[in-house]
Amino acid sequence: MMLRGFLHEVGATYNRLAGTSTPTAQLLRDAPSHFARYVQGEYLIEGSAGKGNGAICPWVAFFDPDETTTARRGMYVVYLFAENMETVSLSLNQGVTDLREKYSAAEANRKLSVEAGAIREALPSENVAGLEVGIDLGGRRGLPLSYEQGNVLARTYRVADLPSEDVLREDLRRFIALYQDALVAREWLRQTTHDVICTVRAEGTWTHEQSRDGLLHFAPKSDEEYVQTIEAREIVKSRKHETLVRDYGTHLHATGFEVGTNVHPRDIVARNDAAHWLIEAKVVRRGNATHAVREALGQLATYSFLLYSPDEQPKQMALFTEGIGDVYVRLLEYHGIASVWRSATGWSGSPTAVAAGLAAAAEVGA
Repeated sequence: MMLRGFLHEVGATYNRLAGTSTPTAQLLRDAPSHFARYVQGEYLIEGSAGKGNGAICPWVAFFDPDETTTARRGMYVVYLFAENMETVSLSLNQGVTDLREKYSAAEANRKLSVEAGAIREALPSENVAGLEVGIDLGGRRGLPLSYEQGNVLARTYRVADLPSEDVLREDLRRFIALYQDALVAREWLRQTTHDVICTVRAEGTWTHEQSRDGLLHFAPKSDEEYVQTIEAREIVKSRKHETLVRDYGTHLHATGFEVGTNVHPRDIVARNDAAHWLIEAKVVRRGNATHAVREALGQLATYSFLLYSPDEQPKQMALFTEGIGDVYVRLLEYHGIASVWRSATGWSGSPTAVAAGLAAAAEVGA
């Protein structure tokens, strides 16, 4: 079923009083099979008609698993049907459930609204052009009101007069791209403002990029041995991170390297007759490479110091999901670190990476 048909079918037939066992409720639960073809990348898709009782505002959401896997927390893109089922809004929205466990419902909604406004203001004007800053789901207390307060940007359609399939697909692509831009904007706000960004991540959902490196500690095995151990700790790897490690490890193996991708806590170790490489993999969001490059620098320095003796230091390489730009390529090279990133033609890299056979092309990603 195409986008237009799906949205119209739900809007025209959903009956919350009939519970969650109706054909329309099942159609919502089957949303991943209908929407996956329209969304590139490893987004999680979920449709909901409620649990137990029918939802006041049924929805279909798209989660970046590096950000969240649930509508309880974090930012996500979602189709939200209004209480009267006459309209459906494609919304960049925020989870409220975890906030409500920390604050009152009214305070959680206020904080959501403030954060949504700040993110909206931080986005480039061309990103928000033509989009709506508010949605009207009926104003009912509870989740519908929270969805209204958490909306960053939206586009609302009348179910009885939906635009063409091409327009709906283009809007969805636009909002997925906007999602990534908004994640970057939110992180910038988190680092540069005070008490504006309040959304929280539940305990135990730390991504690899947010791993608790404070647990690193020195533990010499003997007076003669300089190799250090690192205390075992839980690091939840993001899907994008694990895909990057898997794909690049497969590439290296095919080019003749011996490759290890399970040598905790290192992402990849690779060897050939010429060298032993310590490789740290990082996810870059929408070209904002600063955080990823800084973390790669720090972790490569830490792991090479703690895990290798002074006379057996590995060569170092940073691996990225996309191009990091010429300045950061040169910065890493200045520190003796090769860099490789996924590109349209495969794996591109810095001069050192290309010379070592770690990348096939020398083009610099923007």
